[in-house]
Amino acid sequence: MDLTLLGVGAMNSPRYRPAGLAVAWAGRRVIIDGGGTAAEGQHIDAWLVCDERAELMPSIRRRSSALGVPAGAVEYRAGGVRLRPLPVAHTSHPTYGYLIDHHDHHAVWAPEFWVFPDWAADAELMFADAAGWDRPIRFAGGVGGHAACVDTAECAARAGVGRLVFAHIGRPSIRAIDQGQDPPFGEWGAEGRTYRLR
Repeated sequence: MDLTLLGVGAMNSPRYRPAGLAVAWAGRRVIIDGGGTAAEGQHIDAWLVCDERAELMPSIRRRSSALGVPAGAVEYRAGGVRLRPLPVAHTSHPTYGYLIDHHDHHAVWAPEFWVFPDWAADAELMFADAAGWDRPIRFAGGVGGHAACVDTAECAARAGVGRLVFAHIGRPSIRAIDQGQDPPFGEWGAEGRTYRLR
């Protein structure tokens, strides 16, 4: 199974396209999030999202409709693979990450959260929020926000995550990258890079 980053940016990133993932196996292809970045002429079997109220949803719905698939926070199963939305603490309305199961192998797509999701423990591969660098970003009114990249790295290491890839990179983390800083555990995601889950 191949997992390819379509983008690694947080909302309104000055540098990166919106965070998104393409999951491909056995002739199937599923997009998760991405802000409408699926290429013309590419077949997709499903378009999953983490937040059905996200600012990018109008773009995603237009693009997914043009490709003939609905977009939503739903489960998808086919060919021995299960992509399951599981709740994350992020904002005042329901938001999700995805547990991607391929036989006995597990990956996680959780690009936005305020609290590290317990269900991500022991994942072989995790794509995670990096909107904040060394301080969390709190939403107005105290309704959630984004965890700090350095805190997420420590939580993921303690939770037994095998490989951590930051895939929702915000301005504070961009500044850290420009200063040559790396997270204490994990790596910066790169648009177009493919990761393999056996």
